[in-house]
Amino acid sequence: MAKKPAKKKEKEIISKTALVDKVAKQLDGMTKKDVAAVVNTLLSTVVDAVRQGDEVRLIGFGTFKTAHRNARTGRNPQTGAAIKIKASDSFAFKSNIKF
Repeated sequence: MAKKPAKKKEKEIISKTALVDKVAKQLDGMTKKDVAAVVNTLLSTVVDAVRQGDEVRLIGFGTFKTAHRNARTGRNPQTGAAIKIKASDSFAFKSNIKF
């Protein structure tokens, strides 16, 4: 008889508050308030660096950087008419974690 495929685990969405709770549980002696301050400082530092055009590389995790998109022609999905899409920069993250 064929083996049934294992059920996939329900996807969990972890908010920043839940992340702070999980990290605080793993670190003895640090309060949630302390962990929240570290998380907030880390995130704002990464965002500020990327806004200035820098890359933030966390070895074993990934790279945060600015990704440039050139101007292009797109289509209005309702009418099919051609539209011009301006060039833009966006925040990008590339993971180097293997699953």
